[in-house]
Amino acid sequence: MGNELLNLEPLWPVLRDTSRSFYWTLRVLPKTVRPQIGLAYLLARATDTVADTGLVPVAGRLEALRLFRERIQGRSGAALDFGALSQHQASAAEAKLLTKAETLVALLEALPVLDRQLVRAVLETIVSGQELDLERFDGASVSAIKVLSTETDLDDYTYRVAGCVGEFWTKICRARVFPGAQLNDAVLLEQGVRFGKGLQLVNILRDLPADLRQGRCYLPAAELQAMGLSPSDLLKSENIQRVRPVYDRWLNRAEGHLRAGWTYTNSLPRNCRRVRLACAWPVLIGQRTLALLRDQNVLDGDRRIKITRPEVRAIFLKSLVLLPFRDRWRAMGEA
Repeated sequence: MGNELLNLEPLWPVLRDTSRSFYWTLRVLPKTVRPQIGLAYLLARATDTVADTGLVPVAGRLEALRLFRERIQGRSGAALDFGALSQHQASAAEAKLLTKAETLVALLEALPVLDRQLVRAVLETIVSGQELDLERFDGASVSAIKVLSTETDLDDYTYRVAGCVGEFWTKICRARVFPGAQLNDAVLLEQGVRFGKGLQLVNILRDLPADLRQGRCYLPAAELQAMGLSPSDLLKSENIQRVRPVYDRWLNRAEGHLRAGWTYTNSLPRNCRRVRLACAWPVLIGQRTLALLRDQNVLDGDRRIKITRPEVRAIFLKSLVLLPFRDRWRAMGEA
């Protein structure tokens, strides 16, 4: 079947309500890849919603994820029924998304073979990361914080839940948008992985206080211990200067990954304007978020640091205006 038979329009309101700026990233993509990437996002968001349903015991969530994964991969024909899970959602949009699980799987099965294989491959990796996260933090709480052990653990996690998305994005755009372009595919894939890892690191670093209050610490234990810190020390905003060396190291890592994402964006064919914009927006938003995280007390759990909607709109507008001007466009992400 061709993409003309895959109609995601009825699901765009759900997608809009379960995302923020990424909704506009998807909308700007060319029609040749918009349905596949949109569907992959909705499936990943649905599995993430299952994983995050805190009122359901971890064992129950892992079983629901297993059933979802088997259905996505075509290894099971058993219909999904997440009606009970949907009732535990604080967000009406996420509750609605769970009721659409079978619709999403049916759309996946309607994709052309190559696209279906790529979506299944990226979801297999993403769900493995979600399952690992549930198992690793089972029983965690603010009074019993569990922590990743090493840098390798954090790098592996960012690959599973986001770096693999950079691979998927690259492969599907390569096949459907610029199949004949002369590009170094190995370098492009490597940069795509770093791009995804960078965006995930931004989320992890921004959400540090909220995660800690759920008993999760993604900053590696080995690095905290080297500074004489325990995860519980990160609950106290007055410890910010002691935490900064570890935190800033990961800010620098995220910044480097986003620079690779900007190089990736500018490596794409210049006539692929829509894909360039769709890549540029998360890079530029991520860079702005990192700047805020450098300047503020990131341990303050009473204040979530995030870029404002007017700032997001300004980034969109500036990128649209500067898109035709090569040097000024490049300068946006190199400042």
